[in-house]
Amino acid sequence: MSAATLYIIATPIGNLEDMTYRAVRILGEVDLVAAEDTRHSLKLLTHFGISKSMTSYFDHNQQFKGERILNMLRQGKSVALISDAGTPCISDPGYQLVRDAVAEGIPVIPVPGACAAVAALSASGLPSDNFTFAGFPPSRQGKRRSFLKEMAKLPGTLVLYEAPHRLEETLRDMLEVLGERHVVVARELTKIYEELIRGSVSQVLETVSQGKVRGEIVILIEPGEKIEPESLSLEETLQTLMRDDALSLKDAAKKAAEITGVSRSEAYSAALKLRDEA
Repeated sequence: MSAATLYIIATPIGNLEDMTYRAVRILGEVDLVAAEDTRHSLKLLTHFGISKSMTSYFDHNQQFKGERILNMLRQGKSVALISDAGTPCISDPGYQLVRDAVAEGIPVIPVPGACAAVAALSASGLPSDNFTFAGFPPSRQGKRRSFLKEMAKLPGTLVLYEAPHRLEETLRDMLEVLGERHVVVARELTKIYEELIRGSVSQVLETVSQGKVRGEIVILIEPGEKIEPESLSLEETLQTLMRDDALSLKDAAKKAAEITGVSRSEAYSAALKLRDEA
């Protein structure tokens, strides 16, 4: 255990068996545990037989509580930051505290574990080599649709969090803005009623509208169709380049070869032909 260290510790998102041995050990060794909800986190610590001094750290008190936590770190104490579930700082409080600790040269050590976004992505069947996690979309429809329009421009799978009472509204906006993409709605991950609903937006919307949706929600949206820019022919490329007086015939041919993928000799011959015909 290192003194004057801030540990960012992931906690289970449902199943307590997903708590890592390392997380349990460090929580038992630190001087203070900063928790999003101390009552909720006390149950977790009690389950693992950990008795530890705790303080709350959440969105509405992070400014003054953050300073108190930093003071402890400055005094050489070790602090563990945990959220109600999953990895702190991922759509949860913690970013400001980490930023301030780093600015003062205080070591920040991640203790990885459960993360709903990554867990859902791994089981979604959607491309995972390139994805964007965008947290919660805006709650108001106008801003949410604008948000989705911006997200539609990004490559890769889109991963969102959503509150259960707004799920249907968000799916309707997705249908309007993104169209019939394939989506996965993951709920209650690692818990008894874990469910992954797959299908087109309208199919998933029909499923979730049949009953009251409960629990934390992760929405995964397949990438949109990649629109390749229309490529110019060798002749068109050369004509464009040769209008640039700064380029010699040879340089124009070289650049055209790079753009179109033909050999330099072919590009040079075509450039000569165009020059002679001019």
